Amino acid sequence: MDAIARVCESQTLILGETVRQFEEAAAAYCSARHAIGCASGTDALTLALMAYDIGPGDEVLTVPFTFFATAGAVAQLGAKPVFVDVEPDTFNMDVEKAVRMIEANGRIKTVIPVHLYGGCADMDPLLAAARARGIPVIEDAAQSIGAEYRGRRAGSLGDIACFSFYPTKNLGAFGDAGMVTTNDPEMAEKLAALRVHGSRRRYFHDWVGINSRLDAIQAAVLLVKLRYLDEWTRARQAHAEQYARLFAERGVPVKLQTLAPYQTRHIYNQFAILCDRRDELRAWLAKNRIGTEIYYPLSLHLQSCFKYLGYKAGDFPVSEDLTRRVLALPIYPELQPDDIVRVVDCIASFFA
Repeated sequence: MDAIARVCESQTLILGETVRQFEEAAAAYCSARHAIGCASGTDALTLALMAYDIGPGDEVLTVPFTFFATAGAVAQLGAKPVFVDVEPDTFNMDVEKAVRMIEANGRIKTVIPVHLYGGCADMDPLLAAARARGIPVIEDAAQSIGAEYRGRRAGSLGDIACFSFYPTKNLGAFGDAGMVTTNDPEMAEKLAALRVHGSRRRYFHDWVGINSRLDAIQAAVLLVKLRYLDEWTRARQAHAEQYARLFAERGVPVKLQTLAPYQTRHIYNQFAILCDRRDELRAWLAKNRIGTEIYYPLSLHLQSCFKYLGYKAGDFPVSEDLTRRVLALPIYPELQPDDIVRVVDCIASFFA
C-alpha cells in the first residue's frame, strides 16, 4: 500500500521510473539483459511476434495443450498456428516431433514452446534446430517465472520470452500486467517502441505498434512482491513434495507431472494430477469444499475458432488425453501441511 501511495503521489501512472525499476529487477531475476513491461501476458506474446514481423502467410509452431493466448496471439496477427503434440509425462512440447517439423516445414517462421505449469520445456534441441533454420524461439513463460532449465532461468533461454503477471500467477499484480525479456539490445529497443504504438520518440512512429504500456501501480506492486517470490516458490515446492509423498504412501491411483532431468527448478504455478473419472472426482472435492481447476478442458486444435486450421479429433492424442484427465489441486504458498493431508485423504476416499 505504501508503494501504491508513492505512485499516486508522483502522478506518474504510466511507465516512468517505477516501471523502469521493476524492469531492471525482473530482468536480473530472469538472468536476462532486458525486460520490457506491458499490459498483459497476451500482449507480451503479441509484441514478441510483432517484433519478428510475423503476419499473414507465416506459420508458427506451438502446442495445443496450453492457454488460448499462445495460439490466439498468432492468429490475431494473421499468421497460422501449427501444432505439435506434447509429452505424456512433462505435458510440455514433444521436442523430437517439433524438431522434425522444423526441419521439414520451411513455412515455419518461429517456434513458441510453453513452459507449462511452472516447468521448462526441453529447450536445447529445440534451439539447435531453430537456429539451424535461422528462425527465432519465443518462450511462453507465462506460468514459469523463476523456473530453470539445466540451471538457466526461463526468460533467458530463447530469443524472446513472455511472462504474465495475472493475479493468480506466482508473481501476480493487482490486475493485468505482463513482460517481455530478451538479451538482444536492438530487439529490446524495438519491443519498447512497439508497446507505445511503435514510437521511440513521442509522436514519431517507426513501426505500427499497439498500446500495451505497464502502469506504474502494477509495477510498484510487482516490485514489492518480487522480494518474496523465492520464499513463495520454496513453499510451493514443499507442498508438491508432500503431495507426491502422501499419494505414493497411500497408493492413490493418480499420476503426477514428471520432472525431467533438465527441469532443474520447477516453480509449481499449478500442481496437476492425472486421473480417471476426473469430473466425478472434481465434483466430490467441491462437495468437500476443496477447490480445483482444469487446465485445460479442450485442446486448442478442437476449439471452434480454429476449425479453419483443419485439425480433427485424434490428431494430437496426448493433448486430448490430458484434457480428459488433468486436474489442478491447491498449491498456493499459504497452504498448510494439514490442508494437504485433507486433500489427499479426500481423493483417497473417492477412489477407495
